Amino acid sequence: MSDKLVNSISGRLSLRRPLAESLDILARITGIISLDKTEDLQQRCSIIQSEYPLVTDFERGFPSLCFAIATGVGKTRLMGAFITYLHLDKRINNFFVLAPNLTIYKKLIDDFTPNTPKYVFKGIAEFAQEPPLIITGDNYDSGINLHARHTGFFGGIHINIFNISKINSEVRGRKAPRIKRLSEYIGQSYFEYLAGLPDLVLLMDESHRYRASAGLKAINELNPVLGLELTATPFIESNKGPVFFKNIIYDYPLSKAIEDGYVKEPAVVTQKNFNPAQFTADQLERIKLEDGLRIHEAVKVELETFARQNEKEIVKPFVLVIARDTTHAAALKKLIESGDFFNGAYKGKVIQVDSSQSGEEKEENVERLLSVEKNDEPTEIVIHVNMLKEGWDVTNLYTIIPLRAANARTLVEQSIGRGLRLPYGKRVGVSAVDRLNIIAHDKFQEIIDEANNPNSKIHLKAVYIDPEQSRQKIKTFVASSNFAMKIRPVPGKATADAIKPLFTKPAEQQFAQAVVRAIQNHENLPSSKYLLKNDVLDILVHEAEAMYTPDQDDLPGIKETVDYRKVAKEITQTMLDGIIDIPRIVIVPKGNTNIGYQGFTLQCDAIKYQPVSRDLLIQHLRTNERETFSSISEKTSEERLEDYLVKNLIDFEDISYDDQSDLLYDLSKQLIAHLGTYLKTDEDIRNVTLYHQKQLAGFIHAQMLEHQTRIDSDFEVKISRGFTALKEIAFTADKGAAPAHFRTSKFDKSQISKMIFTGFSKCLYQFVKFDSDTERRFSVILEQESLRWFKPAKGQFQIYYPMGNDISEYVPDFVAETADTIYMIETKAENQINAMEVQSKKKAAQAWCGYASEHNAKNKGKPWKYLLISHESVKDNMTLPYYEQQG
Repeated sequence: MSDKLVNSISGRLSLRRPLAESLDILARITGIISLDKTEDLQQRCSIIQSEYPLVTDFERGFPSLCFAIATGVGKTRLMGAFITYLHLDKRINNFFVLAPNLTIYKKLIDDFTPNTPKYVFKGIAEFAQEPPLIITGDNYDSGINLHARHTGFFGGIHINIFNISKINSEVRGRKAPRIKRLSEYIGQSYFEYLAGLPDLVLLMDESHRYRASAGLKAINELNPVLGLELTATPFIESNKGPVFFKNIIYDYPLSKAIEDGYVKEPAVVTQKNFNPAQFTADQLERIKLEDGLRIHEAVKVELETFARQNEKEIVKPFVLVIARDTTHAAALKKLIESGDFFNGAYKGKVIQVDSSQSGEEKEENVERLLSVEKNDEPTEIVIHVNMLKEGWDVTNLYTIIPLRAANARTLVEQSIGRGLRLPYGKRVGVSAVDRLNIIAHDKFQEIIDEANNPNSKIHLKAVYIDPEQSRQKIKTFVASSNFAMKIRPVPGKATADAIKPLFTKPAEQQFAQAVVRAIQNHENLPSSKYLLKNDVLDILVHEAEAMYTPDQDDLPGIKETVDYRKVAKEITQTMLDGIIDIPRIVIVPKGNTNIGYQGFTLQCDAIKYQPVSRDLLIQHLRTNERETFSSISEKTSEERLEDYLVKNLIDFEDISYDDQSDLLYDLSKQLIAHLGTYLKTDEDIRNVTLYHQKQLAGFIHAQMLEHQTRIDSDFEVKISRGFTALKEIAFTADKGAAPAHFRTSKFDKSQISKMIFTGFSKCLYQFVKFDSDTERRFSVILEQESLRWFKPAKGQFQIYYPMGNDISEYVPDFVAETADTIYMIETKAENQINAMEVQSKKKAAQAWCGYASEHNAKNKGKPWKYLLISHESVKDNMTLPYYEQQG
């Protein structure tokens, strides 16, 4: 067994711990038993049982082992790891993968095909140039495998993917499956060809679905050297209960996956003080539907807010409604799409997936569900008769409303399986984003009791909703800074009529946008006030002119009516009045580096740049902003193409050329080699490298961060920017309520998290969301005491603090500037002031303020000071110097 190879594959495929442990077990097993078909089967089983007592029988005529791994952890990726290891270490070239149905069959073909989103061999360099040949149940009798062997392509690795349900249908009436019939291309049946291979390995996906089927009995006659079963359900139901497999060698149940955070946190939802006996069946059904969709609407908002706060793709959630039968499903669809149900809000947003009366799902209809994950697809509700089974690999199912009779165990173990996958690949720490909701008013206590059973596979959280509060709709608001609103009011965002645009002429507005983009290119200046220097202003005007492209519909001569310098100066002065200079502080190694990188294989599948021959004009449809993608001429000629990438890589503050040059050239060489896999000529490779060198370097750097190592050592601080633009701030608030004046005290304090406040004169944003009434009251002090202030968005400062084994980002409550000081402020309850996390944040913030003060002292700027203020001391008559004196 090669521990080094196992670790290498685990790292390159980014395997989660249970998958890495499974791969390690495979390596151990293949190291202690023979893969020779002639070896004694019972003896090999005894050898395995001596190390893994759970394995009491292979249950087949060949060594077959079951890896029982919970849904959502990554069984398909594990198959890729198994194949990679067996090929690289055991020189096995032939694999036979069984899918339980058409949906999973097609999904497996996609996942084993290069350049697809979930390609299982992404990161395996050995398969980059010579990917395995994929042979399917649709093309095997064409002789594709023999042709590949003769031509020498595909590295000799053959992966056969077949649908067992199709084979089952072919063997009815004791007929031979098509795979056993004579093929004119190979002179024998494909089955005979496979059975004669000395190194065939059988991989069975979701093996519990077809373990005793006639089709599998036929497949068993292939007599592979090894069988690997993967399932989340390692048992078969019988009249006496579940009968577990006898060949389970590794068990990673759903309870562990939930505990380890690899899947969503399932929760059962009901109303407070709810008594289902008070309602008829029809009334109860409608209550569950309405409450489920209220939860859905709230989740939709929380997902959008999280995505905007963290600059991630917005996830569109949907609801799964489980009906009793097809008649019930049709009635539910009619009800939900009617004008009497939430005023027809879901008309055209419902899919009904019919099932037969026996409950077996029609796979061709399930395929329609695969598009539900797309943001531009309108479906928000899926109605299905039976519990959707394996193969529906979506990540955006957030609410399940079961409306059919089922016992608690079925609801707990089966219904949640389809909604456990996480949209961002990991939990993000936001409850609504990490949680799967099961609406179960009538089964609530029964489900809770089942989940609390020591033998239960999962443990559920309980979520109680208040019927009145749940009717209050929330909405995602995005607040831009006052400066941004003066330059370009954004439709649909939290704006007010009070902010008037700085310019009214379209040509001036367009040029103003070009000036803003030019300013962003000069944030490396020591401070924003340098922008008003004549030489810098000249540069801004020149750069803005180069980017400025008047509308084609403008009248002749309109371009000449814009006074470029006047507009640029007015924009710059307005920006200076509308920001507080926040330097970008970067900690970098000093002497013996404390940031390093491990060597790794670059994952380049996403790179498909094509040669550029001319300037391309890109116009944004939403904003009408334009940018130019230019084929600039080459001014310098590097000796090697890798030099262009390395030159850009060393611009990143965390990269040291002296310490990491070997790695930088290795990664750059890998990327250049990838370009050669799809570009036809050296000239095209050079073209793409030159014109996309900055983006390619950024692509490499992003993957380097995933392989970063840190060693405690000395470090120094560098200021990469003297100021930064204020970020947009996303938050949720009550949809129907108008913004409240910040000085008001007549409101329900418990509802402050759903409110937006306005009316400020010194805040740099027109709208603010407070987490507590203490924060609102402190804003009154800031309006009295400061020149300007704001509540920062996540990512505005990039201050990080240690908490246990994790590193978290710190977002202070307020930033305020006075005549002689800039304050970073945090308000906390008195009993939280000395908490470890609060003190850790304080230490990180004080260090940041110290570095910022040193920078400002060199550039005649104001010092930064950190204030940690208890809630109890926030009173209208207090001043910022007072809080500073209190320490």
